[in-house]
Amino acid sequence: MIDTLDVCGVRSVKLPPRSPNINAYAERFVRSIKYECLDRIIPIGERHLTQAIDAYLRHYNYDRPHQGLNNDLLMPGPSLATTGGKIVCDEQVGGLIRSYRRAA
Repeated sequence: MIDTLDVCGVRSVKLPPRSPNINAYAERFVRSIKYECLDRIIPIGERHLTQAIDAYLRHYNYDRPHQGLNNDLLMPGPSLATTGGKIVCDEQVGGLIRSYRRAA
């Protein structure tokens, strides 16, 4: 049997068994999306699942503070008032994820 990867010139690397930290960033993301999103919904179809994952990805990449950036946002929005003003709740993934901010 001819291995497709060998034909294309790709060399496969055998990983040691039970090695969770080989790709810690991917493992952390998979754990986050499962715990915060996928474990809490019952997808009705592929479109529903895709919409939930897209909404979670927007939150994960843009709306949450990143520890590697001193808890700053990757793409901060316009500067908002820090004192006074009404507090507004932004819901994502059908209300599973909520973020709060002061209205301008």
